[in-house]
Amino acid sequence: MELFKFKKNKRKVTKQQIRLDRQQQLGGPLVTLTDSTAVASEQFRTIRTNIQFSVVDKDLKSLGFTSSGPGEGKSTVAANLAVAFAQDGKTVLLVDSDLRKPTVHRTFDLPNKEGLTSLLTDRTKKVPDIIQYLPEANLCVLTSGPKPPNPAELLNSKRMVEVMREFNRAFDMVIYDLPPVIAVTDAQLMAPKLDGVVLVARNDVGSKDGVKKAKDLLELSKGNILGAVFNGAEVRRDGAYGYYYGE
Repeated sequence: MELFKFKKNKRKVTKQQIRLDRQQQLGGPLVTLTDSTAVASEQFRTIRTNIQFSVVDKDLKSLGFTSSGPGEGKSTVAANLAVAFAQDGKTVLLVDSDLRKPTVHRTFDLPNKEGLTSLLTDRTKKVPDIIQYLPEANLCVLTSGPKPPNPAELLNSKRMVEVMREFNRAFDMVIYDLPPVIAVTDAQLMAPKLDGVVLVARNDVGSKDGVKKAKDLLELSKGNILGAVFNGAEVRRDGAYGYYYGE
């Protein structure tokens, strides 16, 4: 059962494309979309392949990206991997479930008047009406929506489970941008609901102890940790960072 289907549109000069072109000029985070031939783009495709091979017993439908703390690049990795999976021919939905400090709407230059919180707090809202489609990436995006006073309660609600099941029926892959693990409990609450979780760590930002604590907390919550992405390991001559994935 599918909620809807999208046709691959011809490339048009849209507000989103202008933003993406500007990001390319400035070395922005969506390298998989703005420069598919870049070294970093190939690294994201390698990470995509490694993730696909990490789960062999069942289909990987839902995948979360988190980090030990802020500033480690988990949102950038989630966005680029969403584009990479879409480029592989999958129908992909990127969900901003970092309800405290959302960034996905800024990454893709999208309005955030309605989003995930709208679906969780108002049952009259329908998924197809709130999801935004980016023809340049053949990618669907669900922004966070208005900031709620109780993000942990919303993410751990029965309504969240219902919405996630609806996502899984409609898309081949659903990628969740999760909050950092240590600061709040949100990622721990979401982890067991997902098929897999990837921990993102950034050189000179995250500490070894912090990453270990994040891993322990995810395991304590019964999350299925697929591996880790270590980024910012080196700056190449073209200005792109290195991204590495490992179990």
